[in-house]
This record gives sequence, structure tokens and C-alpha cells, in this order.
Amino acid sequence: MFPETIQCPAREESFSPDGEAGSRVPVPCLPAIIPVFLGALVSLYVTMACADGGFPGWVEYSGRLSTEAWHFPDSAAYPGQRSYAGGLALETTVYMEDDDGRSITLTPFLRYDAGDPERTHADIREAFLLTYGDVGDDEWEMRLGVDQVFWGVVESRPLVDIVNQVDIVEHPNEKTKLGQPMAHFTLSGEWGALEFFGMTWHRERTYPGVHGRLRTGQVVDRNLVSYESAAEEWHVDFASRFSGRFGPFDIGLSLFDGTNREPVLVPTLSGSRLVLAPHYEQIRQYGLDAQLTTGSLLLKLEAIHRTGAKNSRLDQHFNFEEEDYSAYVAGGEYTFSSVWDSNADLVLFAEWLHDDRGQRATNVFENDLFLAARLGLNDVQSTEFVLSVLASLENSSYILGAEFKRRLTDYWFLHVEASTYHEIAEADTVYPVRRDSFLRVNLDYNF
Repeated sequence: MFPETIQCPAREESFSPDGEAGSRVPVPCLPAIIPVFLGALVSLYVTMACADGGFPGWVEYSGRLSTEAWHFPDSAAYPGQRSYAGGLALETTVYMEDDDGRSITLTPFLRYDAGDPERTHADIREAFLLTYGDVGDDEWEMRLGVDQVFWGVVESRPLVDIVNQVDIVEHPNEKTKLGQPMAHFTLSGEWGALEFFGMTWHRERTYPGVHGRLRTGQVVDRNLVSYESAAEEWHVDFASRFSGRFGPFDIGLSLFDGTNREPVLVPTLSGSRLVLAPHYEQIRQYGLDAQLTTGSLLLKLEAIHRTGAKNSRLDQHFNFEEEDYSAYVAGGEYTFSSVWDSNADLVLFAEWLHDDRGQRATNVFENDLFLAARLGLNDVQSTEFVLSVLASLENSSYILGAEFKRRLTDYWFLHVEASTYHEIAEADTVYPVRRDSFLRVNLDYNF
């Protein structure tokens, strides 16, 4: 998928007749453009700093080393899948700032997984130069490099958040992001903030491999990726967003024009195997995120209208149909403070997720209800409990979730999560993972 001059080594993989993976070299690979880009970024920063007669005013280091274990109590739905998985993840951040306030942030990420080689991967989460200044009474800011951007207000699903690709192998909740190369300009004042984005090098969505759980019946083969644009992953994407506060309302209006972050998975024969080939079309998305704050009650809305995208229905030529559609997540949260005459806070969530394509939707959120409760003890250990349910309003399918978080010491943090799938209907998009209820334990060391 990369130009020949910067091509990564081809994946080495073999399959047995029953579909199980054979030999594989699970070496994480970033294209050769990344070290070149990082070198150019640091050189630009040093040149700017030295031009003013200075060097970084200070340098800060921080990071997280995480051990992770997964257990899937139900028997696997597909050959080759494993009941246990574990691994390590390392994420570090280096922050350098000069005397004029210009800075560079570098955040590399590396994961090794013993259960699924596709989860062994590396990424640059952040690597950007930040500079800023004044324009009259307003301020401007420019970020140049690899960055992560988060839009939206709801709890269940980041609907309008489209700038960064999601890192599905990290977690199926679509909230972990891959770094995206971009130029990000912001103009802000008392009237709000106006942001402009120029992006290239589209990031492919990550997917579990043959041994991985929480996957589709057929494995997604990223070697068969295709694009609607002749420029493929180097198509130049654009986005903009206005955000501001108007009395009790917080409003965000966004526009994205470029390569879709959510691919269509096309059934394709690869040798004697049926696999899914990801195809990325060109889309335009109009987005709205809004929040109304009234004391302890927050009312929230995220809505999009997307043109140029495919749905999950095949036409007479066995191609997926193109369909413009709208989707929204509407709901709110209410906070009970000092419950039971203690320092604890209880937050209740309720959200409705709707996609007007219905069963033609390419995701699992076509018509669902999300309910959750989060109890924070507000103690020195930051202890937190979360219970949630995501239920389909079209059939009997529902997913129960539970989480426990607690800081053990100044450096160690424990996160336990369980998710169970119940009465998953065969017509439900989530049906392929019906046997993938899991228990996940994370122990993090922060430095």
C-alpha cells in the first residue's frame, strides 16, 4: 500500500486448510516515512529555537507500562481462536518547550500480544510541533505533525469524532485512536474557536487476526486494502470545526471531506480462503455535537449526515450500495453528589443510538439503548465502579458491562473490565462475537 521507496516488509503468514494461521513474523512495522518525518520535525524545532538564541527551556518525560490479560470463558465460534491472551504495552511521552513557549510532544506506542499477532503493533500517537501567537484580541495556535483530536460529548459512542482512525485491536469500544499526520490551525477568542485541518497518509483500521477474539467470521486481510481515490492513502483530507458556548449550551459544528475512517468489508477470495478486504471510499460528513447544562443534569446530542458512504446491502452487480444517511446519539447524564452522606458521586447515563439505514448499517449501533451508572468514591485511590447495558431495540440482543478502577499506589493503577453478550440474534450485526464475553485485567505502572 505504500510507495515502493518506503514499502514495509510484506507480512509473512501461512494458513492451514482449516483456516488457522501458521508461521508468522509478528514484527510491528511503521513505514520508513515515520523516522524521516520525526527527524524533520525535531530539526525544525531546534532550528526555530536556535534562531532565537535558545534551546528547550525544559524537557519532561512521562509514560505508562501496562500488563494485560484477557480471558474468554465461552468456547470459540471460529477455528484458531484462543481462550486466553496477554501482553505488554508501553507508551511514553517526551515534552520539550523553549523559552518562547513553542513545544514538541512525542508519544510513541508499542504493544506486544502473545495471543494474537495482529495485536502486536506500534504507532506514533503524537509527534507535533506547537506554536502560537496573538491576532488582536484573539489567539492563534498551529500544531504540525502527528496528533490526536477528540470531538463529541456523549458517553456510549464517539459518533462525530472522525479525524483519527480508531485502533480496534486495543479495544472494541472505538475510543482508542491512532495518530494522524495533520496541520491543525486554531483561531480562538471570546466568541469561540474555529479549527482547520489538512491531513494525508490515511491510517488503516486495525483488526484482530485468526487467533484473535472479538472478530468477524472471516478474517480481515489488510493486504487486500483498496481505495476509491486514485491517490489511495495519500489523498489530502480536509476538516473544520466551530465550537462555542452560548449561555447554557455548548455547541460544536464540524465538516469532514476525505477518506472514510470506517471501511466497507468486501468478501473476497484469497487463494482458497474467503476473507474480508477493507475498502475506503470518499465521503463528506456534517456533524453537530451539543450539550445543555442545567445544574446536575446534562442533555447531550451528537448527530451526523454522511454522503458517499456504502451500506451493507449488495446491488445486482454484487457491489455494496452507496447510501447517504443520518445518525445520532441523544441522551444525557445526571449526577447525584455526596450519596449516602459520603464523598461519593453517582452518575446515571441514558442514550439512544440510531442509524437511519437500519439493518443496512455497517456498524452495530443501528437502533440501541445505552444505560449506565458510574460510582466514584472520590477517595485518594480514585476508586470507581461502572455498570452498563447496551440493548438492541430491534431484537433481544444486549451486552452487559462492568468495570472497576483503583489506584494502588502513586505509580500502580488497576483496571478490571468484564463484558458479556446475551441472546444475540442471528440478524444482529454483533452476532459474530456472540461467544466473546470476556474478562480483562490491566495493571499499569505510570512514570
